[in-house]
Amino acid sequence: MLDQPLDLFSGFASEMADLARGIVRQAAGGRRRPVAKSDSSPVTETDRAVERCLRERIAARFPAHGVLGEEFGAEGLDEEFVWVIDPIDGTKAFVGGLAVYGTLIALTRGGTPILGLIDNPVTGDRWLGLSGRPTTLNGAPVRTAATTRLAEAFMANGNPEPFAPVERARLERLRSSARWCVYGGSCMAYGRVADGSIDISVDGGLDPFDFCALVPVITGAGGCITDWEGRPLTLTSSGNLCVAAANGALHARVLEKLN
Repeated sequence: MLDQPLDLFSGFASEMADLARGIVRQAAGGRRRPVAKSDSSPVTETDRAVERCLRERIAARFPAHGVLGEEFGAEGLDEEFVWVIDPIDGTKAFVGGLAVYGTLIALTRGGTPILGLIDNPVTGDRWLGLSGRPTTLNGAPVRTAATTRLAEAFMANGNPEPFAPVERARLERLRSSARWCVYGGSCMAYGRVADGSIDISVDGGLDPFDFCALVPVITGAGGCITDWEGRPLTLTSSGNLCVAAANGALHARVLEKLN
């Protein structure tokens, strides 16, 4: 891809993240009343307001592009470029007033994520990953950690609830091999893998709008991110298991332990 379109897309993604941040920060100051969706997961009017806003912006700026969002489904998934949106990744944390939630914005080309943005509206942290370029945190380049031994690794898991019993057993094998584990980090944990604070982040129950933005952020910082079988994560990935590691050597050891 030429630099000019990628710069155009990244600038637009940052504009959308600014809009989302404003909506979420305003809502965070009041009562955050959730309702249950058909799968029993919570959603708030803020989730929907953010996604509506971003979809309107995409339609106005790039009418030929497709869109996949958590709250309002898919349009034009067969288009060359598809925007992928999770308006609030970590809605439970948002409802509970715990500042580990964020907005995820990705752009895929032919199904492959080429742009990923993680924005935390409370802390002001924003990770941006672009295909072929270094990942940045608030505009400054970041790199993953050099950790290669599981026994020295700091691991994160957003939520153990979605795992089936066999997956939970696999997760426990990995957890028992790592040095420490922190829970409940949502998308922030993957940003922290990118900037070297965390070595491994592993999750289940995910959809493309949960992981597409993470791919360029992790890979652009020197890390690896796949499903638990080592397959790439794309717009059409059918599995719901994701694992990111600081580097190829550590990632290989993580996959060995999970499998």
